[in-house]
Amino acid sequence: MLSHVLTIHSWYFVVLSRPADSSAAKMLLPGLDNLDERCRGYKKLGAQFAKWRALFKIGQNCPSQLAIDDNASKLARYASICQQHGLVPIIESEVSLEDDHDLEECQRITEKILATIYKSLNDYHIYLEGTLLKLNIVSPGKNCSKIYSTEQIAKATVITLRRTVPTAVPGIIFLFNEHNEENSILYLNAINRIELYKPWTLSFCYECALQKYVLSVWKGIQNNNEQA
Repeated sequence: MLSHVLTIHSWYFVVLSRPADSSAAKMLLPGLDNLDERCRGYKKLGAQFAKWRALFKIGQNCPSQLAIDDNASKLARYASICQQHGLVPIIESEVSLEDDHDLEECQRITEKILATIYKSLNDYHIYLEGTLLKLNIVSPGKNCSKIYSTEQIAKATVITLRRTVPTAVPGIIFLFNEHNEENSILYLNAINRIELYKPWTLSFCYECALQKYVLSVWKGIQNNNEQA
């Protein structure tokens, strides 16, 4: 029986992307208005960390360099403000799988995004040891005609991280929002088994991935509660 329960209060930003230019697929994060004030207030309420999410879509000439640069700069400014108020910033970068891109293209784009983000974090003198990275598994798009093995996807993911994420970053959290439960577990196991040096602590955040099956069984019907 636990004699004490530690509750860590957390909060995160719900960020809606907006078009960077004439193409709706070139996304930018909105501004950072009042972030300093909000961080100060949430810290007083007991918050320990924050999350800011940047979503990228792969398509023709997308994401644009403008979108990548703008997102990276705002993520760095967000991280700087968080650290000024004693909050741990989670840097979240997600590449959408809603396309037909192959594994190689996803790897290329993800490497480009992460390299830009960490350059921006360095430019803003962010204390990397006090941050976490949250990102997607490097994967082909849902409409990709090519078939890749679990090991290929795991290797592409680890190589991408080794090429772009500094060893000073203490932990990496994998997103599985766009993968089913079975594949999520297989990918995570394969990443941990791959015989390449991984200096970071690797963890996961299944979020919606573990809820999809339960929700599909439940369907909002009370009689399905026990089965779900």
